[in-house]
Amino acid sequence: MTIRALAWNEFVHERNNKDVEALYPGGMHVAIAAALGAEGDIAVKTAVLQDAEHGLTEAALDETDVLLWWGHAAHDEVDDAIVERVAARVWGGMGLIVLHSGHFSKIFRKLMGAPCALKWREAGERERVWVVNPRHPIAAGLGENFELETEEMYGEPFSVPEPLETVFISWFQGGEVFRSGLTYRRGAGNIFYFRPGHEAYPTYHDKRVGQVLRNAVRWAFNPQPRIAKPGDAPEVPVDRAPEKITARGPSVH
Repeated sequence: MTIRALAWNEFVHERNNKDVEALYPGGMHVAIAAALGAEGDIAVKTAVLQDAEHGLTEAALDETDVLLWWGHAAHDEVDDAIVERVAARVWGGMGLIVLHSGHFSKIFRKLMGAPCALKWREAGERERVWVVNPRHPIAAGLGENFELETEEMYGEPFSVPEPLETVFISWFQGGEVFRSGLTYRRGAGNIFYFRPGHEAYPTYHDKRVGQVLRNAVRWAFNPQPRIAKPGDAPEVPVDRAPEKITARGPSVH
């Protein structure tokens, strides 16, 4: 079965910074899409902040099994109504993969119900990503660890809820550590947060990172029918209770 992925990117740094543009001339979403499509079982489309409705229309989300989200400089520019739309799709069963500085995105903070804050340092440090859950599907095909020669440091504490699973923990050249691969479930939707991906470094051209992204899409995909209205809370009248009952006491409805 082909999994339908949508790589979303705010597409700001690539247009405003020559160094980032040189690394990702088409935008980070293009590099992410290329990595996802490398093995043929994932069909990828892209969308950016500047598109109508940020490219996250009802029709686009109807055709999305797993959404990947990269944001940094323009979190506040994402329309709240679109955030609510995406959240409803996640609750209904759409997978969500949040990348790097997307930890501060409106959608991730909403779904986590937490500040999602952390320490950081931009110094081009070496990052060693340790696989702490080697039998997890997201870690498939990876060794004990892999290194990224230049990355931005993220450090603990990371103020997110306790994850369902921790897949990766990163160590940085400056000494800090960080839980860099975390899974969650919200409603029927699977969520994965993956830390690497600073725009100033060639992270999304790395083959190991591409493997993680493909693994994560496959893990996050929920083949079950989507829940159309996950927020519905229908009343069950007395005469439709599974067992026969008689209403007692006062009612406010």
